[in-house]
Amino acid sequence: MKIRALHGFFILLSVIGGNVNATTYTMPENGNDTVITQYHDDVALTRMEQDGTLLDVARNHLLGQTEIVRLNPDLDRWLVKKGEIVRLSNKRILPDSPHEGITLNIAEYRMYFYPPTPKGEAPKQVMSYAHGVGRQDWKTPLGKTKVARKVMNPEWHPPESIRREHAANGDPLPVIVPPGPHNPLGSRALYLALPGEYRIHGTDIDKIYGIGMQITHGCVRMYPEDVEELYDMVSVGTPVYIVKQPIKVGWLDNVLYVEAHPDLEGEETTLDQRFATALRLIQKANNQEMPDFDQKALNQALKEQRGEPVAIYERLPPLEGMVESLPVSAPAPVPTPARKTSSLPVRASAPVPTPARKASSLPVRAPAPVPTAARKASPKGYYTGN
Repeated sequence: MKIRALHGFFILLSVIGGNVNATTYTMPENGNDTVITQYHDDVALTRMEQDGTLLDVARNHLLGQTEIVRLNPDLDRWLVKKGEIVRLSNKRILPDSPHEGITLNIAEYRMYFYPPTPKGEAPKQVMSYAHGVGRQDWKTPLGKTKVARKVMNPEWHPPESIRREHAANGDPLPVIVPPGPHNPLGSRALYLALPGEYRIHGTDIDKIYGIGMQITHGCVRMYPEDVEELYDMVSVGTPVYIVKQPIKVGWLDNVLYVEAHPDLEGEETTLDQRFATALRLIQKANNQEMPDFDQKALNQALKEQRGEPVAIYERLPPLEGMVESLPVSAPAPVPTPARKTSSLPVRASAPVPTPARKASSLPVRAPAPVPTAARKASPKGYYTGN
């Protein structure tokens, strides 16, 4: 399956001068599309105006450390020279979860927040934030929960297990860590309705470059400005979906994309296992039918695992202004002498698809929906991944 070239141009952003990579995305016009993008069909780049690190770029653009490193495999994480070009994130595939509240996809170190809308209305925007997750021995739990309470400038009462760990490393902790720049919870904390004091919280100045990594004791850690923004928008009772979806599949403007992320620490999947997962998701996204996708592009995405959407298939665009014709499916009655001069219409049975529509069984996007089985929208589901 050949995919037409997605014509676009490069967006060049400056790395100096603060954050320029907004976290707010407009939801796709087609309610069945799940790929969000900031610059349509473009690649976002930044030119280094002075020597720095990829971590500096990630911090300035509110991206995670793992994310920026995977996008730039040919650059030195610790030294990016003045004038070098760094690739930034642009498109993202929404996790397969309800479009409400907060979704934490720990496989990509990324959060998606859908601002509240009037009852019955679909969200018009989604906000995405980088975050850190639990280490191999302190895994972040999966499942549905909710925000139980909110605390500004929280104190930290480290559990005894964490105090023992720090003491063994020569870094003893007090029973209570007061609010301040060295408090690991940062300035805001959203407590989740889970046993074990799991929270979405900020970070201290000592660990700010750990955002987007697997470094916490199970909590979800965010940049200071991000958690402050989220804190003001989220209310107690907001649903929170914690999923692990290293492979995601989604549509945008009749193009099917796949997005693959590396395994978390302590987990290892083979290329064959990732391929099997991707095939299942592709079939699910295409109304349970397997399209003739670009296998080379899929294999490359699953092998490199750069965490950016890759186009693997393009379906036919909708047929504009198509005139429906209802063919006669029963033989015409034999005319009698009394009816010889009459031209009575023949009653037709249920309409049969015309050859123009019969050629494709893939769902299409059109201004006015046509009620045929071939154009039935693919259902949404909730998949927690591997």
